[in-house]
Amino acid sequence: MKTLHLMRHGKSSWDDAALDDHDRPLAPRGIKAAARVGRHLRVRGVRPDLVLCSTARRTADTLDIVLDALLPGRDAATVTVERDRGLYLAGAGALLTRLLAVPDDVTAVLLMGHNPDLHDLAVALAAEGDEVALRSLAVKFPTAACASIHIAAARWADLVPGAGRLEEFVIPRTLA
Repeated sequence: MKTLHLMRHGKSSWDDAALDDHDRPLAPRGIKAAARVGRHLRVRGVRPDLVLCSTARRTADTLDIVLDALLPGRDAATVTVERDRGLYLAGAGALLTRLLAVPDDVTAVLLMGHNPDLHDLAVALAAEGDEVALRSLAVKFPTAACASIHIAAARWADLVPGAGRLEEFVIPRTLA
């Protein structure tokens, strides 16, 4: 069994219109939401073996906040983090291709990225699960949301559309 956590970056700031999209930072709301989801994932016992993260500033900053909440202190240093420019607005197909290359000894992956890529990938992978969560996922993948999908496969190379079960779809505004 493999577990995939797909998380979208927090709300970005548009205060500086001159910034390139790749360089936009998080807005205060995005910072709060990232911390909230990170704490929720910690309570749920999420512990990724591998983190794949877009190099966009808002995504990298979201990841740093989530890891601080998820794995406080030295624990964060025990997780392998790969920051990859190729995950920036690459399309769901490119994200799937990257996941197919994950080593088989990795059980849980956190993929931090962007829409519409994450939304498209989550919808394609999650063929079953809680009906309310599936309907919510089908409608929208908000900023800082996280979809946790279990995949009944021994190898990441066997990951195909429809192979996953949506275990949880967390939207920051619904968390206390």
